[in-house]
Parts: sequence; structure tokens; C-alpha cells
Amino acid sequence: MVRHQPLQYYEPQLCLSCLTGIYGCRWKRYQRSHDDTTPGTAPFLHVGALAAVTVLSWIVAGQFARAERSSSQVTILCTFFAVVFALYLVPLTISSPCIMEKKDLGPRPALIGHRGAPMLAPEHTLMSFRKALEQKLYGLQVDITISLDGVPFLMHDVTLRRTTNVEEEFPELARRPAAMLNWTLLQRLNAGQWFLKTDPFWTASSLSPSDHREAQNQSICSLAELLELAKGNATLLLNLRDPPREHPYRSSFLNVTLEAVLRSGFPQHQVLWLPSRQRPLVRKVAPGFQQMSGSKEAVASLRRGHIQRLNLRYTQVSRQELRDYASWNLSVNLYTVNAPWLYSLLWCAGVPSVTSDNSHTLSQVPSPLWIMPPDEYCLMWVTADLISFTLIVGIFVFQKWRLGGIRSYNPEQIMLSAAVRRTSRDVSIMKEKLIFSEISDGVEVSDEFSVCSDNSYDTYANSTITPVGPRRGGSSTKTLTDRSGR
Repeated sequence: MVRHQPLQYYEPQLCLSCLTGIYGCRWKRYQRSHDDTTPGTAPFLHVGALAAVTVLSWIVAGQFARAERSSSQVTILCTFFAVVFALYLVPLTISSPCIMEKKDLGPRPALIGHRGAPMLAPEHTLMSFRKALEQKLYGLQVDITISLDGVPFLMHDVTLRRTTNVEEEFPELARRPAAMLNWTLLQRLNAGQWFLKTDPFWTASSLSPSDHREAQNQSICSLAELLELAKGNATLLLNLRDPPREHPYRSSFLNVTLEAVLRSGFPQHQVLWLPSRQRPLVRKVAPGFQQMSGSKEAVASLRRGHIQRLNLRYTQVSRQELRDYASWNLSVNLYTVNAPWLYSLLWCAGVPSVTSDNSHTLSQVPSPLWIMPPDEYCLMWVTADLISFTLIVGIFVFQKWRLGGIRSYNPEQIMLSAAVRRTSRDVSIMKEKLIFSEISDGVEVSDEFSVCSDNSYDTYANSTITPVGPRRGGSSTKTLTDRSGR
């Protein structure tokens, strides 16, 4: 029997060093997001970026060919090719875990079912745990809380609204903490219908008719029921959810849970104990438990607490840290890993185990989805760079040839040029007409002067001649005739 002792909080010394990304030693630290896995997939992102910049070169080359000034062309050319050459050199900074020799690949990461098999059955129910055990998983992760009358049961949320029908059965209790209800009342709730209605993983439609009926009739699972089901079949990763401050078992919750595990006869070496409080007591009462920490602490602190494993989010640890932990005989479990490609990357990185909602799919992954020796990767990116560069140069040459004679497609400039050409042509025609007119007038005047000389020079000389300007059609000849008396 375990004595209920006052609560003693364990204050870990948090590591204050800056964290690096999980897959790239030279990459910026990851954000706490499940989708931020750029360094791991960088080889494929690089090839995609090369394809994108090669296609973009068609537009850039068009702008280069249309540019009026040489300075504009030089700016476009230098800027674009600076970006291109920087992209070509990116692989020198890529450190992806699956760029490795196949002989260096470590063992497959062990799988721990996250609250059972939540994609195949409602989480934290006996059906969910049975589905997980059918897959021969290494372990099961569970969240434990305690009822108002002191019965440990499995529940992740503070309230019952998401995973039970409490709003239909007891609407006045829907917003109360689950730990503030008696076990007899908790047993009356349905813990499976929500799974079929909300379909959280879009997998409910794949259930067989018998599984569908079983899921509809699930109830809240107690810790004792889980211990009996998993005894000798799987390791249990136990995480405790503290009851409210006004709960009667607030100070003794850990002791009650520990006592339930020991009383069940569950093998101690198959228990991964995550709570950090009262570790000295837990080690004394259950020396076979594998002590686990949920934070990255200093090495000295981990050793003082006899920590054997770490349970961390997969974005919190780098490959170098994984190596360091291994050298200190610390095993690392990462959560929550659902995608096969992410599982493959962690496999290449040497992660010992992962917690997953999608264990039934990950258990079918025979090997990493991709693994590439460094020499092959080097050949791949150099070849991709050369192909991209050849295509880009060809595109620039073709665009220069196609658009080099057309500097601008501005319709106003085209109309203005046409108008100038038309005006110049009209002026030339007018000049030709004037020249021909003066020539004609000059010929007629010469004839008249000849006639006057032959008849009477004196008469012509004494007559008054009024100068007139040039006129069309021989008007000058007519004036001279009239004044001579003809």
C-alpha cells in the first residue's frame, strides 16, 4: 500500500540553448507547427524551385528583350541570374536525414498508439485499445484523470463535451470538469457516438458494419480496464491530468494512480512514467518503472532524476541532439507523427520511437519512402542545375531574337510615326507641283519676250509693265499680252 504524501513539485532546469531545426543543422529553428518540415524535404523543394525559376525566365527574358535602355537590360539580367545562381548553390547548405548510405540506416522507430488507435475507433475506449493491440504496437499512450469518488479513468479533455454525449444526457453538467463527476454517472455516458458523427479523421466511413455498431456503444474506460487488457501485450506511456484544485483527491491523485498500477500486477518494466512530481517516491515504490521527462532538461538534472527517456514534440529536437541523447543512454520518443513521409524522415534521423494516431498505416511502411546516397544526390542536383541553366540561356536567346526588333507596342507611338511619315510625303508632293509650275511659267514668258523683240523693241520698251507674281496656268502671259495691245 502506498502512503498518500503531500505533493512535492519537481522543478526541472530548462535548457536555455537555442534550438535548431530537426532535420537541418544549418537551418533556422522550427516553429511549433506540424507542417514545418522544410529541411527534411529540401532536396525535392530545390528541384521544384529550379523548375519554377526556369518557367519564370520566359517572362523575365521578354522584359529584357523589350527594355529600351541598356542599363535596364543589365539590371534585369544581373538581378535574375544572381537569384538563379544562389538557387543553384542552395544544395551546399542542405542536410537532410535521408541523404545517407543505406547501410547506415538504423532500426525502425517503435510505434506507440496515441490514445489507442483513434483513427479506427473512439479515442481512450476499450475498442480503440484493442484495435491498437491488434497491430502489435510497441505501446499505448494514455491520459489519466480521477473521478470525484476516486476512480482513475482515461480522458484527455477537461470536460466531457467533445468525446461523450453529456450535453444530451446531462446538459446541466456539460461544462463541468470530468473529474468533478462520480464514476457511476460517468459510466452512463456514451463515448463512441461522437466519433461517428464528427468523423475527426475522415475514417468512420471505412469501418465495417460490426465495427460501426461497436463504436456506437463505447463507454468511458477506467484505468483498471486498460491495465487488464494491455497486461503483457504492450508498454504503457502514462500521462496524468491533474484534477481541479477543489477536487478531494487533488493532493493524492498521483498516489492513487500509482497504487492502481501496482495493484493490477502490470509489469513494471512496461510502464513509461511521465509525471515529474514525486519522482523519488515513485522510484522507491516502483523501481522498475522507466522514468520519462516531457521537457529538454540539463544533463545533470536528467541524471539526478534517473530519467531514461524523453517524450518531446518532433519539432523540438535536432539530429545532433538525438546523437547526444543516445551517447548519454537516453531514448527519445517524438509525438505526434501521422504522415508516412515524416515517419520515414525520423527513421533516417535515428529516432527510437514515435507516438501516432495513424499507427495502422505507419506499421505498414517497410522502409523509408526515400533514401539517397550523398554521391547520387550530388549528381542529381548538379544535373538539374545544368539542365535549368541551359534552358534559361536558350529562352533568353530566343526571346531576344523574337522581340529584339520591337521595342514597344505603344499604339500612340505607332500612330504618331505614321502621321509624321504621311506629312512628309504630302510636303514632297507640294514641292514637286510648285517646281513644275514655275518651270511652265518660265517657258511661256521666254516665248513672249522673243515675239516682242521681233515686232518692235521700242514699243515694248516704252510700255508700262506691272510685275506680277507667279500664277498658275499662264496668267503672266495674259497680262503681258493685254499691255502690248494685242
